[in-house]
Amino acid sequence: MGNINQKLVKTGEFQTYLNRSGEGNKEVILFLHGSGPGVNAWANWRYALGACSVEFDCLAPDLIGFGDSGHPEERPNTRSGWMRYWVDQCVNLLDELGIDQAHVVGNSLGCSIAQELLFEHPERIKRVVLMGPGGTPNMKPSAELARARAFYEEPTPKFLQQIMSWFVNDGEALKEEIASITDMRYQIAMKPDTRESNESIFSTKPTPVPPTALERIKHDVLLVHGRDDRVCSVDSSYYLLEHIPNAQLHVFPNCGHWAQIEKKDSFHSLILSFFKNII
Repeated sequence: MGNINQKLVKTGEFQTYLNRSGEGNKEVILFLHGSGPGVNAWANWRYALGACSVEFDCLAPDLIGFGDSGHPEERPNTRSGWMRYWVDQCVNLLDELGIDQAHVVGNSLGCSIAQELLFEHPERIKRVVLMGPGGTPNMKPSAELARARAFYEEPTPKFLQQIMSWFVNDGEALKEEIASITDMRYQIAMKPDTRESNESIFSTKPTPVPPTALERIKHDVLLVHGRDDRVCSVDSSYYLLEHIPNAQLHVFPNCGHWAQIEKKDSFHSLILSFFKNII
């Protein structure tokens, strides 16, 4: 794994905690993590930051309201209110670092942010990977996602570890990995500011993107999904494949919501080939 630098960067009115590797490479990848109790960019992207940094400048910020980034004084009570913060944060981060364009990789919630960036700032975005997207009209209701949203009703390490085990296809095979992620995320989740922000975010519901908007996306998009994803079912990727003109889909067998962990070597090879315009 290459050197990964971590620092605070001013992004508008907030401080953004940024993980960065491969600085100086010409092409840039912006990695956007998902939601869930105690999540941060490091938990989602620590392997990708190493694997992709040989050829790309890799940016993995903690989203506002998560990890070690800032929090709004008054938390929004709608998902669109939070989305405004996140979209502005991404653009302000690129501006602050002097980056004109970036590829984007989104996971779960990060996929929704990536789509909003495509609608609002298409000139700043190159190719896009949407991994484990959700929030589409056809997505099957998920008891696992509902339980994750209810974490703060019973905020114990044991409950969080149960939730984390549902994010992968084979919890027993990744037992040590899940234990490590749980330890990291529990400490973050129980910070007062993080708890207040997470409770606000989890209480809001995403608004599906209209097909009309999806059909106007001109960028090349790679959809990546675990066939056995119990958090955001693979149906959502099929929906986006149907409506995004220049989209292609890769489905990993024996894989849940975290392809970047469960299938990390194959996932890294796949996205690097996509960003280099090989596939």
